[in-house]
Amino acid sequence: MVPESIRRAGVPEATVGRLPLYLRALTTLHDQGITSIASEELASRSGVRSTQLRKDLSHLGSYGVRGVGYDVELLAAQIAQELGLTQEWPVVIVGMGNLGRALAAYGGFSGRGFRIVALVDDDPEVVGTLVEGLRVMTLADLAAKGPTVAIGVITTPAPAAQTVAQNLVRMGVRSILNFAPGHLNVPDGVDVRGVDLATELQILAFHEQRRLLAVSTHDPLQEGTDSEAMG
Repeated sequence: MVPESIRRAGVPEATVGRLPLYLRALTTLHDQGITSIASEELASRSGVRSTQLRKDLSHLGSYGVRGVGYDVELLAAQIAQELGLTQEWPVVIVGMGNLGRALAAYGGFSGRGFRIVALVDDDPEVVGTLVEGLRVMTLADLAAKGPTVAIGVITTPAPAAQTVAQNLVRMGVRSILNFAPGHLNVPDGVDVRGVDLATELQILAFHEQRRLLAVSTHDPLQEGTDSEAMG
């Protein structure tokens, strides 16, 4: 979800994706009692180049003070405001499998501007049970009785994800975090962020294979093919 303030300001989408990294680093610094930080150190803690950090923050009108750096508390508050985290966003998790239950139990949402207000499943044996203090309901019950939600998190199997997304959109949800594999078709004005763990592992496998090939003159996959050909 990209807050309207950022849309109006024309902040690049890539910059928006890095703002949470800066906020996380600044929150840690604040908890450690550090009041100011140089751009180089903040960039290092965030895993980006200092030039990139300064460019990103310039989109927010924050340039720091030469020789001093950035005021930790002030910059954190500014980023939180730009991200829309000065209020709590009500969230529903749809799909009470292992992943959905793990997310429901995660305690890190409340301190970052998000509150889990509803849990949803379509399994009759799950509906009505208590998970992390919330009674699991159906999507139909959520639509009819509330509570109102702003963000939907989909953790269902892939075949059910599109139908779930459509139902959430009909309820007025305009921001969806999708953990189910595959692409969701949604109307204009609905933001979807996809988290495909298998895809991320495949990307890591690609880089791991490149590293193995870099230190070896033999491609283990090719060796297997050659052996089969000789046999």
